[in-house]
Amino acid sequence: MPNPDSPESGFLVHTLFFTMSSFLANPLAAPAAIAAAGLLLGACNGNDAAANKERGTMPADSTATHVPAPVPANSPLTIVAEINAPQITGVAVAPGGKIFAFSPRWDYNPTAPVALVTGKNTLAPYPNASWCMWNDSLRTEPQKHWICPQAGYVDTKGHLWVVDPASPGLKYTVPGGPKLVETDPATSTVVRTIPIPEGVAPRRSYLNDVRIDLQNQYAYMTESGTGSLVVVDLKTGASRALLKQQPSTLPTPGFLTKAQGHALIDPTGKPGSFKADGIALSTDNQYLYYRALSGHSLYRIKTEVLRNPALSAAQVNAAPEKLADAPACDGMEIDSKNNLYLTAFETGAILRRSPEGKLETLVQEKRLQWPDTFAWDPDGKSLYFTVSELDLTPNWNKGVAPDHEPFRIYKMAATK
Repeated sequence: MPNPDSPESGFLVHTLFFTMSSFLANPLAAPAAIAAAGLLLGACNGNDAAANKERGTMPADSTATHVPAPVPANSPLTIVAEINAPQITGVAVAPGGKIFAFSPRWDYNPTAPVALVTGKNTLAPYPNASWCMWNDSLRTEPQKHWICPQAGYVDTKGHLWVVDPASPGLKYTVPGGPKLVETDPATSTVVRTIPIPEGVAPRRSYLNDVRIDLQNQYAYMTESGTGSLVVVDLKTGASRALLKQQPSTLPTPGFLTKAQGHALIDPTGKPGSFKADGIALSTDNQYLYYRALSGHSLYRIKTEVLRNPALSAAQVNAAPEKLADAPACDGMEIDSKNNLYLTAFETGAILRRSPEGKLETLVQEKRLQWPDTFAWDPDGKSLYFTVSELDLTPNWNKGVAPDHEPFRIYKMAATK
């Protein structure tokens, strides 16, 4: 496998090289796949069963080995959804209690890459089946389909925004595909699609997560492929890539990424190293918190800096404020007191970090095998998060797929 920081690797997303071949029905094929494909990344760009079989990918109803971990007697967690496949990375909760799950097209080829959770074990395509379709015949209309949707966020008026980096199989972006899409869950309709041009999201980019500021009419995204923050003016649709290859969007040099004691080392002996990922917007919209996945560094920046196109790159690069270190995490969220919530994959925990840097463990369980992404419910009384098991793949386990549990969405009591 190429060095993740080399040009050949292309993408340094928070899930890059966490290939999903570990969850295929035939795990014995994984070593051969490693040798043949190197990155274990399938095209995953069609819904045809024969094509899936030929590529070694599996549709959403594929099965795998699932071994339940013990549930602590006093666990504060409630399972909202659990499915065998595909992998769920993102979650969002809209008014009325509608819960959405996000499954990018990596090795699985989900029939509902953006899905409404309709039951504990069932998902429905959102906003419709047409948007959820993707194959080579649709490449002339990349702005009308979910290509590789990564995450979503519900804004203060209840609209769901979906980030689509448009990089099926984590190879290269589909030309014209990267986009930010506003939808209305009340009517299951697309309100508008904002294309992110190649100058902002180049072929090796990977738009990762998003926060929406309706007060100032801006969107902020982490971009994990090359390392940057992408800022979108919602009034005009114009976008810019900022803090490109700046230390705050890059991994900590020499940092060894671990999940519950297991170091992420690829078959060539190279450690996984991942760029800008977690993001959170203060409730007053004044500060954006962000960080690379590989490292303990945590940053924030004034959003007025990100919104000011008159500032030079040097001025923007000088603006990030380095905060006290915090455990590595994938996703972040924030409450009205500026407490940050962290999906701490290193210890299988959900942490709360006070503005002073004090850490509190809210829950820590064996079941939390790579907690991933957060979402508040509209009432601000429950915090939802996904467990995506990103580390349980042959690529980080010497070509052998460990047993694993279903992919889950949990919720816990918390106050926004």
